[in-house]
Order: sequence, then structure tokens, then C-alpha cells
Amino acid sequence: MRNFIAIFFLVFTLFSCGNETLPKPAPYLKLQYPEAAYQKIESNALYSFEISNLAKIKFNDNYSASVEYPQLKATIFLTYRIVNNNLEEILKEVEKLTFEHTLKADAINAVPYENLEKRVFGKLYHIEGNVATNIQFRATDSVNHVLAGALYFYVRPNYDSIVPAIKYVEKDIIHLIETLEWKQRKQTPLNIQKQ
Repeated sequence: MRNFIAIFFLVFTLFSCGNETLPKPAPYLKLQYPEAAYQKIESNALYSFEISNLAKIKFNDNYSASVEYPQLKATIFLTYRIVNNNLEEILKEVEKLTFEHTLKADAINAVPYENLEKRVFGKLYHIEGNVATNIQFRATDSVNHVLAGALYFYVRPNYDSIVPAIKYVEKDIIHLIETLEWKQRKQTPLNIQKQ
């Protein structure tokens, strides 16, 4: 009988060790967004640019605007300022708004942009962490115009969850900056040609 029990445990041990059940890794949601097609936005604002066909734009009386992404529950708020010998003051103000996120941000990275032909000089700020806005930017011609923007999502800040959406809209923001063109100052009411 002892031999039978010993053989049983030996056989049991051999067969039980070879087929271990391991826990499955946690699944991750794979978000896929449609490929963006861009269209030029023309208005009486003192600038023009291209936005994604998935976005809607609304201009305000002061040439500021909001670029809305209804499917992503996100908006890029654009603030336009005319420079009257106060460029440094405006740029410091914009930068101050960016660095107010320092307390909650894990990191703030700035990427410069320069297009001498179109006279567009700017910076794109990546703000990592659970903050209200993860991307901000500013662009200027260094003489007459400053355009600043900030991306907001209408959800509670959870950086890990919204990174795919941030990266998707970031491409559109970069395209906006790359296609940005300044216009001459003129005193006319805002007339939007595309909504």
C-alpha cells in the first residue's frame, strides 16, 4: 500500500507541474481614430489655418476661436492678441498660464517651431500628468500677432486614459501651426465662411 501511495504522489506531481495555469494579462483598450483630412478655414480673423474635417470651429468677436471635437469631447481654445509694443508681456502671460500646471504635472516639455517664410515662430508645450490641459501652444510673427491655444477634454483628468486622444489631436495642432498664416490688420466685423 505504501508503494501505491508513493507512486500516486510521484505521478500526481509529474502531471500537475507541467500544465500550470497563469493569470491572463490585463487587456488594454485599443482606440482607433479615423485618418484626418484637412480644410482651410477662412474668416475675417487676422489669421488662417487648416483644421481636421472632424472638427468644428466657432469664432468670437475678438478673433479668438474654439475648435471642437464632438466625438472626442475635446476643444482647442484659441486666443488671439494684437501686439502693441507688448510682445514680451503677452508671451510671459501665455507662458505663465502653461506653468501654472507645475504642481500637478509630471513633466512639461517645450518644442520650438519656426517658419521664416511665413513668419510663424512658436512653441508647443506637452504637459504630462493629470492636469486640465495636456497641450498648449503659442505662435507669433514677433511684430503684430500672437495666437495661443490650449487643449481641454470634458472628462476628469486621467492622463493614462486619454493619451491616445491627446496624441490624435496633437497631430491636428501641429498641422494647425504649420499651416498658420497671418493677415494684415483691418477693422472689419468677423465674417465666418465655414462652420
